[in-house]
Amino acid sequence: MTFILDIIKGMLIGIANIIPGVSGGTMAVSLGIYDKLISSISALLKDWKKSARTLFPIILGCGMGIVCFTYIIEYLLSRHTFVTCMAFVGLILGGVPVLISSLKKELEKNSSKIGVSAVLAFLILFAVAILLPMMNADDEVLKTFSITPGTIASLFLVGVIASATMVVPGVSGSLVMMILGYYYGIINTIKSFLDSLKAFDIGGLIHGFALLMPFGIGVLLGIFLIAKLITFLFQKFGIQTYCAILGLIAASPFAIFYNTGALGQLSILGAGTILLSVILALVFGVVTYKLGE
Repeated sequence: MTFILDIIKGMLIGIANIIPGVSGGTMAVSLGIYDKLISSISALLKDWKKSARTLFPIILGCGMGIVCFTYIIEYLLSRHTFVTCMAFVGLILGGVPVLISSLKKELEKNSSKIGVSAVLAFLILFAVAILLPMMNADDEVLKTFSITPGTIASLFLVGVIASATMVVPGVSGSLVMMILGYYYGIINTIKSFLDSLKAFDIGGLIHGFALLMPFGIGVLLGIFLIAKLITFLFQKFGIQTYCAILGLIAASPFAIFYNTGALGQLSILGAGTILLSVILALVFGVVTYKLGE
C-alpha cells in the first residue's frame, strides 16, 4: 500500500514540477515525504539499495505525472494562453506570503535586518528575470530545438539549474525554465518524443532522445550536486537567498507573459476572458498559499 501511495504522491510532485509557479519541494512537504525524499537522495551513495527502494516509486510516479500533464499544459498554453498565464501568475504570487514569512523567521533567528547585500540580491535577480526574456529574438522563445552542440550544452545547464531549484520548497523549477526561455521548448520536446514513441517513429525518437538526454543528465547532477550548494546558501546566507528568490518571483509575471506572447493578446480579449483570468489567478493563488502553510 505504501508503494502505491508513494507513486500517487510522486505523480502529484511531477505535476507540480511542470507547472510554473508551483514548487515540487513545497508539494513534497505538503504530502509529508520531503524529509524522506531528501534523506534518500543524500544517502544514495552510502546505502544505494535502501535509497533506491524509497526513491523508485516516487520517481516512477513523478515521471508518470510529467508525461500525463505535458499534453494538458501544451494544449492550455497554445489554445488558452492568457487565461493559463494568469493562472500561473496566481500560483506564483500565492507563494509570496510563505517566502516572506520564512524571510522574517530568518531575520529573527539572526537578530538582523535587511541590509545592502540583501537588497542587491533582490535587485540583481529581479533584473536578470526581466532581461533574460527580452534578450531572446521573439515572443515564441525556443518553441522547438535543433540538435547542435550549443543547444545540447544549454539544455544540460538548464537541467542543472532547474533541478537544483526544484528541491527547494517555495521555488519552482519550471518558473526558472520559463524565465530562461526554455520552458516551451522542453515541453514540446517531451510531447514530440511521446508522440514518436506512440507512432514508433525511430527518427523522432532519436531526435527527442538526443535533446532530452543532456537535459536529464543535468537534472540528475543538479539534484545531487547543486542542490547541496543551495542548501549551503540557505544556511550561511539565508536572508540574501530569500531576497534573491523574492526578486526572481517579483519579475516572473512579466517573464511568463513575455515568453508566451500573451501580452500581444490583450487587445483582442473579451471581458469574459479577462474576468475568468482574474478569478483563476485568485483561486490558484489561494491554492498555493494553502499548500505552503
